[in-house]
Amino acid sequence: QLLVAGDDIPADRAALVGCAVITGFGAVMNTAKIEVGSDVAVIGCGGIGLNVVAAARMLGARRIVAVDVDERHLGFARDFGATDVVDARAGDPVAAIRQATGGGAHYAFDAYGSPRTMEQAFAAVRAGGTAVQIGLAPEGETGSISPFDLALSEKTLKGSFMGSSRPRVDMPRLLDLYRLGRLDLDRLVTRTY
Repeated sequence: QLLVAGDDIPADRAALVGCAVITGFGAVMNTAKIEVGSDVAVIGCGGIGLNVVAAARMLGARRIVAVDVDERHLGFARDFGATDVVDARAGDPVAAIRQATGGGAHYAFDAYGSPRTMEQAFAAVRAGGTAVQIGLAPEGETGSISPFDLALSEKTLKGSFMGSSRPRVDMPRLLDLYRLGRLDLDRLVTRTY
């Protein structure tokens, strides 16, 4: 069965739902299941990371700390709901996340996908927090998490592929959020070819 967005949604907006939107929103709603009032960190503010920011804002996160190395991406992150932005080139992003959240995020999302950013996401969450790996590093690359720290801090490290989504359920819901004006697909389109 083919899923049709409808004539009321431009094709360039609807196409985004099938990848970046469902992945970012799904990681927040399905994989992490964040709670209202929680603190969230997002490492990597491309299309997926911006949707993590937007979903966290929509679901009532208290603080949303966006980390990137591109000032333009950080500007977009602020537009999509980040309360704090961190230029990872300017210092230690983990320390900045910990400072902004008063000791560490409840949830951290690695939307970039490298061993280093995975380790940063894990280090940025407080005891009992959850780090979610969304970005895909090249096959064969590995990161390092201390088994001692994992056990002692009772942190969780989860993977999220396509936002742990159920496309036939999640895509219509996301398209309805766009129709209702609660999901901003328009600003995700920066140019068309």
